[in-house]
Amino acid sequence: MELEILGEIEDVETIATGRGVYIRRYLDRTYGEGRWWKMKGFATVRLSQGAVCRAEIHWFEAHGVGRKDFKVKRVIS
Repeated sequence: MELEILGEIEDVETIATGRGVYIRRYLDRTYGEGRWWKMKGFATVRLSQGAVCRAEIHWFEAHGVGRKDFKVKRVIS
C-alpha cells in the first residue's frame, strides 16, 4: 500500500533493535549497513486510494541511512 506522510510522526516508540530486527540482513543489503531499529508511531497519511486518515505506521531506521519501508498497520480514523 503506497502512502504519503502528511506532517509529523507522533508518539514514536522503538519496537525492536539489533538482533530483534529479524530482516536486518535484507536491510543491510538493500540500504547499507547500520544499527537498525524497528519503530512505530502515529501520523496523518494519504493512502494510495487518495483517502486522508490518521494511521499507526511502522518503519525501520538506522543512523546514517534514515527511515525506510513505511507500512500502515492500522487506520484509526
